[in-house]
Amino acid sequence: MHDLVRRVVDVHYHAGPDLYRRRLTTAGAGRAYAEVDGWAVIKSHLGSTAASAWEARQEGLPVSGAVVLNDLAGGVRPRVVEQAVYAHGPDSPARLVVHLPTLVGPGHRSALRREPFHPRLDPEHWRADRVLDGTGRLREPVREVLRAARDLPVVLATGHCDRDETLRVIDEAVRLELPRLLLTHATHPMSGLTPADLAQLAQVPGLYVELTALTLLLGHRDTRHLAEVVRAHPRVVFSSDLGQPDQPDPAGWLATSRRWFGEAELTSDQFRAVTSVNPAALLAP
Repeated sequence: MHDLVRRVVDVHYHAGPDLYRRRLTTAGAGRAYAEVDGWAVIKSHLGSTAASAWEARQEGLPVSGAVVLNDLAGGVRPRVVEQAVYAHGPDSPARLVVHLPTLVGPGHRSALRREPFHPRLDPEHWRADRVLDGTGRLREPVREVLRAARDLPVVLATGHCDRDETLRVIDEAVRLELPRLLLTHATHPMSGLTPADLAQLAQVPGLYVELTALTLLLGHRDTRHLAEVVRAHPRVVFSSDLGQPDQPDPAGWLATSRRWFGEAELTSDQFRAVTSVNPAALLAP
């Protein structure tokens, strides 16, 4: 059941509860991915999905967890990461994914129609400092989390870092010899990296690059860009970033993605690499 390299692996699927209403719960997502012989990493901007993922795996469902280090969930602190590791359990075939904050700076203007999950929750109230201080250096709590991520069974992801922040995180990850780092939706306009940037980063050990289906579905990028990214870096991970009620389900994501890859003149081997081989390697214990 847990041989990830033989599955489609989605490292970025939103399930409820979350800031906004989602199509499925963690268990519901597990059932949907089981139907397509897949695996999903469940993400919530509210904080940790580690416990719900552990519970779903006890029912035989193919899911693992993530924790987003927003202030709402305890902030950028190693003990938040450690607690999530413990709640994730010792049995997972996939590392916990740790996202740097997503509620930072000015609010990201999304093209999605988003219905709040809880009427009392105002995301703007919980926006916190970005990962860099006023001098352009990484804040010390961020450095502490990177050191923790080096020593724990996790994958660190860049969350909603912009280009400058991402490059500083990469520099620190290299200095610390962090084993794995995921650049969250790296070429989304919010993140700002280009295929040329990704090509220059190709030799950074343990660096993985995420491109999401949602970025294409919302028209931020097209299939030509998809081909450029896949060809620019050896460790691209193609995930969904889905879970919104008005967006495709997992089966629809895969069908649409295969069509996109055909339009981009990418091969079936390249599709398997970015949807199975690379994400499985990223998450491997």
